Amino acid sequence: MTQEELIVLVQQGESQTLEFKKTTGQRQRAGETICAFLNGLGGVVLFGVNDNGEIPGQLVSSKTLMDLAREFKLLDPYVSPDVEVIPWKNGHSVIVVSVKPREGTGPYTFDGRPYERVGSTTTVMTKSVYEEILLERMQPTQRWESQPAPENITIADLDTEEIERVIANAVRIGRMEEPRHRDPEAVLLGLELIYDDRLLNAAIVLFGQNVGVQFPQCEIRLARFRGSDKQPDFYDNRQYKGHAFNLLHRAENFLMDHVQIAGQVISGKMVRQDTPWYPPRATREALANAICHRDYTVPGAAVSVGMFNDRLEITNPGDLHFGLTPDKLKLPHESRPWNPLIANTFYRAGIIERWGSGTTNIVHWCEENGNLVPQWQVRSGSVVVVFSPPPELKMDLELVTPHVEKLIRCCQNPSSRGELQQRMGIKDRKHFRETYLIPAFQAGLIEYTIPDKPKSTSQKYRLTAKGLEWHQPKTGDN
Repeated sequence: MTQEELIVLVQQGESQTLEFKKTTGQRQRAGETICAFLNGLGGVVLFGVNDNGEIPGQLVSSKTLMDLAREFKLLDPYVSPDVEVIPWKNGHSVIVVSVKPREGTGPYTFDGRPYERVGSTTTVMTKSVYEEILLERMQPTQRWESQPAPENITIADLDTEEIERVIANAVRIGRMEEPRHRDPEAVLLGLELIYDDRLLNAAIVLFGQNVGVQFPQCEIRLARFRGSDKQPDFYDNRQYKGHAFNLLHRAENFLMDHVQIAGQVISGKMVRQDTPWYPPRATREALANAICHRDYTVPGAAVSVGMFNDRLEITNPGDLHFGLTPDKLKLPHESRPWNPLIANTFYRAGIIERWGSGTTNIVHWCEENGNLVPQWQVRSGSVVVVFSPPPELKMDLELVTPHVEKLIRCCQNPSSRGELQQRMGIKDRKHFRETYLIPAFQAGLIEYTIPDKPKSTSQKYRLTAKGLEWHQPKTGDN
């Protein structure tokens, strides 16, 4: 480092990765900061720079450097920091001590205590942060997904048709070479889901059937709430158990049932433009990410989808790891999945992308659809992505679910409830009423033919003026 580079560095001021010490008489505190840097993003300690950013330097002898080296031996695991002496003025020098974080090591302690860097301050590390770093260090070799599944679960308990679909799709889109053998065992070996002749937990998560008793975390919870908070009253409340691909399919169907579509007739063109409240590509990516990155060590936890009047929330159990923060998820970042075996199979199947592009794609697709940028939050040990609908849709456009649209298209002429159910192939009267009729009434798209006698045996349903607009051709229709 040159004197000019030193001046530029000092002008940046103390920060998450830079600390000033006036002399090596403060080497114990410096050792604590070096420990904090090792537990964080790395950093530099400058001896010979005071708190005001002035550079008086200090006298440096061989004993000075030996004393520093002796102090650094209190680091555990031991690290030898890079030490450079920069000549300054009047025979004084500045000592530059730098360290870089080392993947797969830590948490580090200094003289028996762990430290962390919070802004420009070094503090004793909290127990929760210490345990998180310890968990991340152990994760590559002791991941839950890579542990052997119970011996009583065999390939006969897996969905072999789903395995075949995954391989066929992986080959078709160029994410896997055509395997020499397509039998389930050979495929699972190729996906590294069998080790030492034992199925791994990841194989059960991905393809297991009827194993809910031993794998209760293989579940998804779906709810459409009636308002803007989690009141006990639902429009719809579902829970499903199954393998990852099945759960993803269930969640997508739930969103198809309930995501509202804004339809607007474009003036002067007699065509209607439809905009979903939440873009399907973005919600699918968020669901897949939740399934791939969740913490499977918590048996009673599950990925959940909560739809409210004003937002959609997708929640997965577990924290953000490897230095990721909610803000970093919106920017390009390194892909380091918590469950790489599960994520790799989803990638092969064409469900997710690699290289950390999934969350940035979600942002792009939402902006493309006119939505606000989704927000990632960490709440009580869970990661939540919150989608908001396009602002202009909240007041200006009529909102319709795909089920309601289907009802409207089957109600071209006044029809009784029975006629509509028969025409639409729906047998369950309660389901028809709650999923189709009531939402269509609430949207102002259908009405009674005998409004004064709603329970009349002659009662039929017809489209309102708003409902008739839905028979206008959509943009792009012939």
